[in-house]
Amino acid sequence: MTVVRNPSRPVVDDGHLLSCHPATGAQVGRVRIADRDQVAAAVAAARTAADWWVGIGHAQRRRRLLRWRSLLATRITELADLVNRECGKPVAEAVVEIAAAIEHIDWAAQHARRVLGVRRTRTRLITAEFSGHLEYQPLGVIGVIGAWNYPVLIPIGPIAYALAAGNTVVFKPSEYTPVTGQWLVDTLTEAVGAESVLTAVHGLGDVGDALCRSGVDKLSFTGSPRTGRLVMAACAETLTPVVIEAGGKDAMIVDDDADIDAAAEACVWGAMTNAGQSCIGIERVYALAPVYDAFVTAVVDRAGRLTVGSGPDDQVGPIAVPGQLDVIRRHVNDALAAGGRAVLGGAAAVQPPYVHPTVLVDVPPDCAAVREETFGPTVTIHRVGTIDEAIAAANDTRYGLGGAVFGKRRGIAVARRVRSGMVSINSVLTFVGFSELPFGGIGDSGFGRVHGEDGLREFSRSKAITRRRAPSVLPTMTFERTPTDLARIVKVVKLRYGRD
Repeated sequence: MTVVRNPSRPVVDDGHLLSCHPATGAQVGRVRIADRDQVAAAVAAARTAADWWVGIGHAQRRRRLLRWRSLLATRITELADLVNRECGKPVAEAVVEIAAAIEHIDWAAQHARRVLGVRRTRTRLITAEFSGHLEYQPLGVIGVIGAWNYPVLIPIGPIAYALAAGNTVVFKPSEYTPVTGQWLVDTLTEAVGAESVLTAVHGLGDVGDALCRSGVDKLSFTGSPRTGRLVMAACAETLTPVVIEAGGKDAMIVDDDADIDAAAEACVWGAMTNAGQSCIGIERVYALAPVYDAFVTAVVDRAGRLTVGSGPDDQVGPIAVPGQLDVIRRHVNDALAAGGRAVLGGAAAVQPPYVHPTVLVDVPPDCAAVREETFGPTVTIHRVGTIDEAIAAANDTRYGLGGAVFGKRRGIAVARRVRSGMVSINSVLTFVGFSELPFGGIGDSGFGRVHGEDGLREFSRSKAITRRRAPSVLPTMTFERTPTDLARIVKVVKLRYGRD
């Protein structure tokens, strides 16, 4: 086994990306880097394949996607091991991620025809002689730029829904997890029985830029707000529409009637799962004063028992991107320098390539640990006096991806007031596993949706069709209407719409 000592990720060698474990440096695999011509060729091949893919219809696409689903399910442990070796994620976490991805493939395949199929619409007064029909047609070729932190679930979101809607996909996996991305492409090809329905192009940012400018019909991107803006700018040159999922700074609100043990358990999971490397991870908590002390104690107790390392039973793995260690260190040090206190972890918690669980309290609201996405196993907990104060603090961010509320009597009411695309009540992160629900944010967290019916329609274009079914009683759409016709139109409109 080749080992790259202290790898500077990603590793480029002779036109290839070398994928290495972020902690051990053990080489997982290598893939060839694409140039702009190869990206263009992949898009052209996908466009040719799209004619066949849309032509086989919903039923045949469903059958092939369900075959892919079954293949992933039977090989789930193989894929989980690959994810573990490539990005350091504990195998148990990888299994949960893959299970959620399989659910989404299943739902998209099973429901695409119902959601996107032809339906008849109701007619109105001045068009009563026509019937209306609505259907959703595929866009063509979808570009997907994936992320490394959930290298299966995140790209499966746009890929599965785009494929179920009748599109083909050109996929650029993250340069940190290219082997996992290629594995997904290879298994889809095995299940579908035709190439170029899903194609991978590998490389660094220049390959992503080439995909943005390649003439795809829509592009889905997951990453940072900064890179998201670059993606939008590149796509704007060809008026290519985009779906952007650009991270978050999600908050949890703990009401005074919350189940404290359940809230603490969920907080630790939401903040520390995948070593905190989750766009929908809990990074801020606002707990009402009556429950604050008990909540902090319970969180520290649970988080303090987590094991850190790359062993088979460890719960918090390495930080996958070396540069993120500097961000986490800066956020923690800034919080402590501003008067915050570490009740668990702290400055010494950053021990590359790991970060030990860290819980910060008394952190001023203008600190980076509160304002910026940390993307590590850290959380700030704040004491608030009222539920209105908690909501205002949770909403005081440029992000708006997800969030959580713990409480009994007013959970729904509070959730509705949280400024975000998604909220869970008495749980965390659960909305990502609901195939029926759309996933996406607002503000600097991006726009557009994957998952659910909205996710299928995101990768489709609506097609409106009208058909005359009778002569016109009120001839509005013609220059042949007479003064009598016009008088009749005025009379009917007044009778129909002129009353409160």
